[in-house]
Amino acid sequence: MFNAAKTFVLLALLGGLCIVIGGFFGQGGLILGLIFALVLTGGSYWFSDKLAIASARAQPVTPEDMPEYYEIMWDLCRRAEMPTPKLYVSPNPQPNAFATGRNPNNAAVCITAGLTQAMGWDEIRGVLAHELAHIRNRDILIGSVAAAIGMAVTFVAHMAMWGAMFAGGRGDRDNNVFGQLALAILAPIAAAMIQAAISRSREFQADASAAKLINDGRPLARALERLETYSQRIPSGVNPSQASNYIIDPLKAQARGGGGGGGGFGRMFSTHPPTAERIRRLESRDWE
Repeated sequence: MFNAAKTFVLLALLGGLCIVIGGFFGQGGLILGLIFALVLTGGSYWFSDKLAIASARAQPVTPEDMPEYYEIMWDLCRRAEMPTPKLYVSPNPQPNAFATGRNPNNAAVCITAGLTQAMGWDEIRGVLAHELAHIRNRDILIGSVAAAIGMAVTFVAHMAMWGAMFAGGRGDRDNNVFGQLALAILAPIAAAMIQAAISRSREFQADASAAKLINDGRPLARALERLETYSQRIPSGVNPSQASNYIIDPLKAQARGGGGGGGGFGRMFSTHPPTAERIRRLESRDWE
């Protein structure tokens, strides 16, 4: 019920944001904002999983294609007493994974091609247990809706910015250039903060649930350590609005140029808790 309430708040925020943005363009913009809000909120609920899969350029795989992938997921789902999600593979060379969907009966798990090349199946089992935990904890819809908010707000903010640039500086009421520029700058920041607030606590919970599911936190801890290293070295090409869905922040190579750090102001917009702390909790058996 708590996650359902958070999802409702997010969808209401997305709709209200669209209406406010439309209001900068006068009465006509307000009406268009309302229509846009209805389309986006409905689409965010029903099609957020398809959006995430399409953004990752992922393709479905069969048991014949990847028997180990299916065997591990079947075993995990049997343990968790859950239906098996749809399984996908993304061509992304960076080792990573994510889960998406609106509920356990309409869920999907996606791993990258880089994950299967960089790790053994025991470590991948820990990663898959983590993603299945997101599904069982019913927080994947929240992450997917947050990602949709990020994409939508960023798109509309860019539209506002271009509208302001071509307005010629006229100060009439229906074309408030200053307001549009402020919106273009602040809206993506607001979307990023929404995603960060939602995502960080979920990762600790999913790590603990995964360790309990397989009665061992070490495979996931080893996987996280390696995933952290690869994320700093291999660019991913992931859409920033979808980054919060992944088990490890996929944008570290782009943001840090392969280096460390990431504290201070940047921490405000971090969609994941520190990997070292996640590993410490798993290895110290804080999940028990």
